[in-house]
Amino acid sequence: MMHVRECSDRQILVPFHVGEDRSRTWVLTRTGTGLRLKHDHRHRDGSEDEITQYGGDTAVPGSAERQEFPADAHTASLIPAASTNVWTVELVPGEAFVYALRREGTDRRFRIRFDLTRRVTAPPAPWGHD
Repeated sequence: MMHVRECSDRQILVPFHVGEDRSRTWVLTRTGTGLRLKHDHRHRDGSEDEITQYGGDTAVPGSAERQEFPADAHTASLIPAASTNVWTVELVPGEAFVYALRREGTDRRFRIRFDLTRRVTAPPAPWGHD
């Protein structure tokens, strides 16, 4: 389950829960030149995971519905195999939120589509964001 927990002019926090695991939050931030996507991974006690704050900045202007985020230098240093990652966030207004990952030069692909047509009860806060 994903939900928009916080939304301001500068930043959007989107927790992504898998069952009882509330360790993941996507952080979308407006920068001086575009947008940034970071993956905030936390332990149950709220402390940061060893592998966290990876992601990247938009390299080209996207659209209101779709943005791509190539891996940044921090990601390449933290997770060398992810240096060619490109994350995509898509919004189909009133229908779906889509998060995707592709690793350039490999067959690695991940895509998850969240249905926005059905209301659900908001889950508890993600770990570290109580």
